[in-house]
This record gives sequence, structure tokens and C-alpha cells, in this order.
Amino acid sequence: MKNQHTYKPVLGMLILLQFITACKVSRDMTKPDLGLPANYTNHAADTTNIGAVTWDEFFSDPVLKSIIASAVSHNNDLQIALKDIQAADLSFRHVKLGNIPSIGIGISANTSRFSDNSLNGLSLKAFNYPSKHIEDYNASAYMSWEADIWGKIKSQKAAALADFLKTSEAKKAIQTQIVSEVAKGYYNLLMLDTQLAIAKRNVELNDSTLTIIKLQFNAGEVTSLAVEQAAAQKLSAQELIPKFEQAITVQENAISILTGVLPQHITRAGTLRAISFAGNINPGIPADLLAHRPDVRAAQLNIEEENARVGYAKAYMYPSLTITAQAGLDALRASNWFNMPASLFGGVAGSLLQPVFQQKKLRTAWEVEKLRRDQAVLRFRQSVLTAVGEVSDNLMGIVKLQQQRMLSEERVKTLHLATSNARQLFSNGMADYLEVISAQSNALQAELDMATLQKAVLDAKVDLYRSLGGGWQ
Repeated sequence: MKNQHTYKPVLGMLILLQFITACKVSRDMTKPDLGLPANYTNHAADTTNIGAVTWDEFFSDPVLKSIIASAVSHNNDLQIALKDIQAADLSFRHVKLGNIPSIGIGISANTSRFSDNSLNGLSLKAFNYPSKHIEDYNASAYMSWEADIWGKIKSQKAAALADFLKTSEAKKAIQTQIVSEVAKGYYNLLMLDTQLAIAKRNVELNDSTLTIIKLQFNAGEVTSLAVEQAAAQKLSAQELIPKFEQAITVQENAISILTGVLPQHITRAGTLRAISFAGNINPGIPADLLAHRPDVRAAQLNIEEENARVGYAKAYMYPSLTITAQAGLDALRASNWFNMPASLFGGVAGSLLQPVFQQKKLRTAWEVEKLRRDQAVLRFRQSVLTAVGEVSDNLMGIVKLQQQRMLSEERVKTLHLATSNARQLFSNGMADYLEVISAQSNALQAELDMATLQKAVLDAKVDLYRSLGGGWQ
């Protein structure tokens, strides 16, 4: 009967625990209403979304795909992000063990010699203890467990999980950026190759014109001014060649760094005009951004993390229940250490701790966490607004840049015809040399501009793919 009375308080505490573990100090936060439109501005809603397409399917150039694959595998920023994911995973696994009992074992042996005039010494004499010192040998196992009454540990787990998932989204965001930078860098190389070829071809054309003018100068048909201006025009075209060659080297080095290797030559195949993309460039609907775009997803996870921290901070304001138990062997002599059951001992205890004088501090911490949660909601809204704006900008950019490219192509054709006519008229003495130089100069600039616009269209498509969350798959 004595033992039953001894364990009644513990049993009562356990019953109380079962009753109050169903309590929850904070409610899960509902997702904010974003009011997203059904489709992007000036673009019909479409169920397909290129953001869900893998980069290996989106890009068609085999050389570019090989470079992207190398960057995804060896880029140092991505490797750092992977280490962050591994660290967050370890932290999450540790937090998952938060409500597992803490268990330990210990073995101790000690001896004490008391003064004959001390209380312990006099007590040994009074009980006729055969020795002036006391030995104690102890071997025990203990367990301590904090009951997750108010969801404190559950909130810790939720915050750790959200933090782990955010590192994964951060890695995805880095990859989308790297895929975009590699593709745009590759297109820039193709543009520079095109512009370099245009410059070299124009040098040959100017050299031919200069030769004709020199012949006319020797025949006394033109002045030395014509020769000097034609020579200057040729030098202007020649000046572009080292400029483009330098830009090509710089771009090759940049792509090499993105792929995690030392600067080297970048192989490319095809031409700028031959680049194409698989399928139609469809953006889907704005709601797709919540699932496909890593930075938006990370902002959403940040709300979940901050909401969990609010619950964690509030749980600290309420009592914490800890159950402890200990059992083992204890004896005054080593020879009696394993004397069963006389050397056995054990005990169970429960403690309920309620912070009193720290309430103001704990409440302040809770209020601060709520403000941080509100900030997370605002950041999430802003990330969605930014994402939708970027997609809309890129959609409009593709349309308008394609229109400019078509006009530029017509302009180049017209100026090529004008250059050809001017040379023929000049050869027949029906046009001035200035007309030839002007026509060639205009044609050169138009061709360079057209190459720039062709690249801009490709860049806009890549930017649209990235803004839709494409590139991490």
C-alpha cells in the first residue's frame, strides 16, 4: 500500500499530461490571399508552362547543353549551396530528436574520512561503525523527458524543417541563375563571333573601296581627301576586330569560371540565327510561380518558419513538465555492490516549472516573433509581385524585340542594296566617294545592331524561362 501511495502523484501528473497535451498555444497561420490574376497582362491563360520544363529539354543546342551540365556539376556556388543543404539536414535531424528521452549511465566510487569531532564522525562512533571512513559504490542509469505540452518541440521541428527546405530552394535559385548566365554568355559568344565576322568582312570591303579610290586619285579624278577618308573608314572597321576579340576572351573566361574550371577556350557550334528553343514559349498562369519559382517558394517557407517560431516563443510562457527516473546499484562496500536485491535503488520524479518573473521578457520575445512573421508575409507578397512583374516584362520584351529584329533585318537588306548601288555608281563616275563611304558605314552599323537584337531576343527568352522558375529541374 505504501508503494501505491508513493506513485500516486506521478500517476496523477501523467494523467494531467494526457489532458493538456491536446492544448495548443497558437494556431497555424493561413496562407495570405495574394489576389493573383488569371493570366499575365496582354497574354491569354495557358495550361502549359515552360518553367516546368527541364533545362535539358528547353535548350536545343547540344554544345550549350554540355556547358550547362558542366556548370551544374562543378560550379563552386552550387557546391557551397549543397554544403548548406547538408548542414541544414544535420540540424533538422538533431531537432527531430527533441522529444526523445535523454538517457545516460554513470559509475562512481568514492571514499570519505570524517573528522572524529564532526557530526558525521560522532555519528559513526554512536553507531559503532567499524571504520573511520565511508565508501560508496554507485552504478546507475537515468532518464529525463520533457513533455511537449504546448507544442514547443513541435514548433522547433517545424522551424527546422522550413529552414532545411529553404536551403534547398536557395540551391535551386542559384542553379536557375547559373543556367541563365551560362546560356546568355554562350549567346553572347555567338553574337561576338557574328560581329567579328561582320567587322572582318567590312574591312575587306573598305580595302576594295580604298583601292578603287587610290586608282582614281592616281588618275587625277579625286583628291587626296578622298583617299584619306577611305583609309580612315577602313581603320575604323579594323579597330572593331581587336575590340571583339578581347570581348570574346573575357566572355570565354566568364563561362569557364561558371563551369568551375580555369579560363579556357569555349567550343561553340552553329550561328546566332540558328538557335532555337524546344516547343512554344508559354508562361502558364501567375499561380504557377508559387510552385516553380525558388525565391517565391523560399519566401513562403519563411512564413512557415516564422510562424513556428511564434508558437515556440509563446510555449515558453507556459509551464514545462519534465519526468525523470533513475535506477541502479548502490553499496557501501565493493563486495556488496552486486548483492541483489539489497543494492538496488530507483526513483521517479516529475516537475512542473512555470516562469514567473520572466513573463515580461518572454512576452516581449513572443511579440517580436509575431512582428517578424508579419515581415515574412510582406516579403512573400513582394516576392510574388516581383516575380509576376518580371514575367510580364519578359513577355513584352520578347514581342517588342522580335518586332525590332524584323525591322532591323529589313534595314540591313536595304543598306546592303544601297551599298552595292553606291559602289556601282561610283565606279561609273555617277556617285561621290562620300556616298560609298556613308553607305558602307551605315551597313556595318546596321549589321552589328541586328546581331545585338538577335541576341537580345534569345536573352529575353532565357530570362522568361528563369523568371518562371525554370532551370533547377
